[in-house]
Amino acid sequence: MNYSIKEFSLKTGLSAPTLRYYEKEGILPFVKRDGNGNRIYDDENFEWMDCIVALRSSGMPMAEIKHYVDSFNDGEKTIQERKQVVLNHKLRIQNEIMQLNKHLDKVNYKLALYDILEADQKKQNKKL
Repeated sequence: MNYSIKEFSLKTGLSAPTLRYYEKEGILPFVKRDGNGNRIYDDENFEWMDCIVALRSSGMPMAEIKHYVDSFNDGEKTIQERKQVVLNHKLRIQNEIMQLNKHLDKVNYKLALYDILEADQKKQNKKL
């Protein structure tokens, strides 16, 4: 099925200017045009956008996404390179998750302390 830029924008949640920017930068490489030059998006573009959004939302820089897309366009000879890009990104994400979990542990510890303080305060109030 084919979609206009407006329809594609609504379905992906990305603005039309963002989609144009991604295409201009070569990050969304397979956008077709109709006879009038209007962009035509298809299911393959959705797959790419899902991947791009996941990479971008998880902190991959645009330049690295561009490198990944360029490598994809270079064909099968870059499979190992692309795999390494994704693996490196996965390791960065896992490290961030570990750091966030450490911070969450500290926050949970503080909340547990406040629970204890509140419980003690209630006991004090009952004695009075």
